[in-house]
Amino acid sequence: MDKLSDDERYARGLDIVEQVYGPGSSALMKGGEASPFVSETVAHLFGEIWSRPGLSIRDRRLLVLGATAMLGRSELVEIQVKGAILNGELSDEELEEIPLHLLFYAGAGNVTSLYRGIQAAKASVKQEKSG
Repeated sequence: MDKLSDDERYARGLDIVEQVYGPGSSALMKGGEASPFVSETVAHLFGEIWSRPGLSIRDRRLLVLGATAMLGRSELVEIQVKGAILNGELSDEELEEIPLHLLFYAGAGNVTSLYRGIQAAKASVKQEKSG
């Protein structure tokens, strides 16, 4: 990877946030340079990790969904799935297959949270499109 200044890493990170979560999503992080947590999340996680060429954004999202399922965090799943739907990365059929596949790896309780997060994301996108 090329060596970028902190400002360039941050700018690239904001661009990747837009690609991962959809247009306008980086607005929540703009001005975050003053916060070490936000600036490192944007610059390092998105500007350096999510932007690497070895995996597509869809591939990385599937990895995050698997890890998030293990945590049992439906609200984090919802954020990822909403981004996937907005980007056209995962079909309804694929979204229904994910919990079934992970059931045997992440456990029923965690996958119930995963399923709820997926359903909440689908409902949220549907509501935004209709209203």
